[in-house]
Amino acid sequence: MFSPRVLKSASLLMCRGLSTSQMCLQGKAPDMADGNTFLLVSNVRNRLREIVGASTNWKDHQQALAERATLSQYLAQSQDELPAKTMKDSAIEAHLPLGSQPALREKYLNYHNSVRFGRILEDLDSLAVLICYSHTWNKELKRSPLSIVTALVDKIDMRKNIIYPDCDIKFTGHVTWVGKTSIEAKMHLSQYHDGAYTDVLDATFVMVARDPENKRAAFINPLKLESLEEEAIFQQGEINKTRRVELSTASLLKVAPTAEERTRIHNLFLNTLDTQTVSFRSRILPPNSVWMEDAKMKGLEICHPQERNIFNRIFGGFLMRKAYELGWANACAFIGSRPTLVAVDDILFRKPVEIGSLLLLSSQVCYTEGMHIQVRVHTEVLDPLTRQHSTTNVFHFTFCIEKDIPAVVPQSYGESMLYLDGKRHFDETMRSQG
Repeated sequence: MFSPRVLKSASLLMCRGLSTSQMCLQGKAPDMADGNTFLLVSNVRNRLREIVGASTNWKDHQQALAERATLSQYLAQSQDELPAKTMKDSAIEAHLPLGSQPALREKYLNYHNSVRFGRILEDLDSLAVLICYSHTWNKELKRSPLSIVTALVDKIDMRKNIIYPDCDIKFTGHVTWVGKTSIEAKMHLSQYHDGAYTDVLDATFVMVARDPENKRAAFINPLKLESLEEEAIFQQGEINKTRRVELSTASLLKVAPTAEERTRIHNLFLNTLDTQTVSFRSRILPPNSVWMEDAKMKGLEICHPQERNIFNRIFGGFLMRKAYELGWANACAFIGSRPTLVAVDDILFRKPVEIGSLLLLSSQVCYTEGMHIQVRVHTEVLDPLTRQHSTTNVFHFTFCIEKDIPAVVPQSYGESMLYLDGKRHFDETMRSQG
C-alpha cells in the first residue's frame, strides 16, 4: 500500500535514445522473471469477466445480461448487512512486463519510441474496477451481483517525464475511501530502470456500485481502518469528496464568474478592441495570440463491440484513450511541438456509451500560461436515427512544453467561460503539485 503524496513533475513522451541491449539490461525487473505469480495487466479484464460472469462473445451478451439479472437477490438491503473490509483486502499488484516480455511492446509503443499514455489510461481504468471488486468480493458467491463502473477520474499526476517502452512497469493500488455506494481507489505506477523502480504517476479514481442490471445504486462494504496512516488516507478521501462538491457548486454552468474573473475577461476584451474604429464589434488579435476558435480539433469514433466493457457498453478506458490522444494532438498542433503531460484532471462519466453509437469528440485549447497549456475534450454520442446529441464525458488535460506558448483569446461569452474553466483547472493542478 502507499500513502497519498503531493505530486510533482510533468509529463510523458519524448524518450531518450538508448540502445536495445542497454534497455533490455536496464528494464528487466527481478520480480517479473519467468515463474512469478503476480497478476499480469493483460489478465485484468479476464479476471473481471470471471467475477461478473460476462460473456467473451458479443453474440451471447443478451443471455449473459439476463443471467446477471437473477443476481439481484444477493444484493444487501443496507450497508449494515455487509462485513467491513480492510485496505489490505483490496490491495493489488499488477505487472506490465514490457522489458521482460518484448512481445507486449507493440501494443504500447508510439512512434516517438515511448509508451502510449492512452494505453496506460485503459489499464488504470480496468485495474480500478478490479480493486473495487476485491473490496466487495463475497467468497460464498460465484459471481458478484454488483455492477461497478467508473464515475470519475479525480486526478492523475505525472511524477516522471519519460515512460520507457522496454522497461517493466508495476501497478499497485487499493481502496482508500468508501461511502454507501461509491468507492475511491488510488493507484501508483512505477517503472524499473537502471536497477531500481522509479515513480511514474499517482491516480485517484472514484467508482460507483450499481445493481446487476446497472439501473440503481447498490450498497458496498464499509471500510475498516487499522492504523493512523489508514485513518489519514481515509480522511484525505473525505477532503477529496468535499472539494468535488465545492467545485461542482461553483461551476460556471451554475453560477456567474467571480468579480476577479469578470475583470479578467473584460480586460481580455479591451485588449482586442480596434482603437482606430472605437467599435465594440471590431476586434484585433493581440501579438503572440490565437483566437480560441482557431485552437480546436474534432474527431469521430464508431463504437464497435470490440471496445465493450464487461457490461457490454463502451469501455471507459477506451474513451479516455481516445480523448487523451485527441487532446494531445490538439496541443501539438497548437504549439507546433510535442507536448508532455503534466496531469489529467476531473474526468466525469455522465452517462454510458452504448455499442453502435457515433461518438463525437471535440478538443479545445482553453487556457495557456507560461509553458503550460490546458486542453478540454468534450465527448457526446449521436443517435443516427433520432439525431439526438447527449454529453457523455468531459476531460481536462494539462500539458507543458519547454518554450513560450501563445496566449489563447476568447471572443464570445461562451468561449470566455471555457477560458475561465480552463484557468480554474490549471490553477487547481498547480496547487496540487506545489
